[in-house]
Amino acid sequence: MKKQTLNVAMIGHGFMGRAHSNAFHQVGHFFDSPYALRLKVICGRNQAALEQMAARWGWEEIATDWRAVVERKDVDIVDIGTPNRLHHDIALAAAQAGKIIFCEKPLAMSVEEARRMADAMRGRPNLVWFNYRRVPAVALAKRLSDEGRLGQVFHYRATYLQSWGPDPARVGVWRFKQSEAGSGAMGDLLSHSIDLALWLNGDIAEVSAMTHTFAPGREVDDAVLLLARFRNGSIGTFEATRYAIGCRNRNAFEVHGSKGMVGFNLEDLNRLHFFDAAEPPVVQGPHNLLVTATEHPYVSKFWPPGHIIGYEHTFIAALGDFLSALESGQTYHPNFDDALKVQQILETVTISSKQGSWIKVPGAPA
Repeated sequence: MKKQTLNVAMIGHGFMGRAHSNAFHQVGHFFDSPYALRLKVICGRNQAALEQMAARWGWEEIATDWRAVVERKDVDIVDIGTPNRLHHDIALAAAQAGKIIFCEKPLAMSVEEARRMADAMRGRPNLVWFNYRRVPAVALAKRLSDEGRLGQVFHYRATYLQSWGPDPARVGVWRFKQSEAGSGAMGDLLSHSIDLALWLNGDIAEVSAMTHTFAPGREVDDAVLLLARFRNGSIGTFEATRYAIGCRNRNAFEVHGSKGMVGFNLEDLNRLHFFDAAEPPVVQGPHNLLVTATEHPYVSKFWPPGHIIGYEHTFIAALGDFLSALESGQTYHPNFDDALKVQQILETVTISSKQGSWIKVPGAPA
């Protein structure tokens, strides 16, 4: 069966550009799809870096004008991996040109931008790279929750801890600039934690938050802490920081309910901690599940049982699910509407941290 070719244009070529490029190459090796992805053109501002990236990852062409790229008739998918300030303009131009759009998180610099992007793509194929939903252990946590294995949820706690904030070699990066990033640890790290919380535990009704910047003169937050009340009656705590010395990339959560608990840490991404309160007390205890069995989510797409996967597989699985949804005409998640909800919470966190009070999340169910 001859596959339909979809030509991809990727705008941005940094760390995420490598992750996305790998997924574009690998998805057809692991997921059945009627589509073949062709790495047509990669776009950025640094000519030498573009040439190196194109040669290493097999992009056919390079370009430095994103506006010309999104208007090309031979481009079907526009993948946005630029600094955050460009997400909105590129997405609206790509939407006007009728493209399928992929976008890195956070979706935008503001709720207003995010809403315009979501409005422009509603009912049309789009993807936001909240890739941690596709970790098999995280997807298993979602399955256990949906099956009622946790019962009534009481507590949701999440941390996303990194340590590169004080690194003098990183002082000039765009992620530390308000004009380029919009926020610091909040948009970069907390957005992932919020997306998982909304997916696993439902809507957040209100928050009380604080932010802090450790580096003198830095324009964005280095750390953010918040308390949250969920619509389902549970309460939550969140922490995101780039100053957790000793933690390279600890994206973790725990969910405690009346019937059980699940816990996950990205630094051990093939494992899920599960406690089943329905077991007889004599054998009750936390189960340290190695999520590599054929019966576990996504595992059968990759390797035989017992063989672990890595960070890169989360992007492959996200793309595989998207292409499946595209084929069937179904709505893919997380999409721009999902990311808009995250953006609304991030903005509420900002307001709360400035006012020092509880703030209701706009758009959350009453």
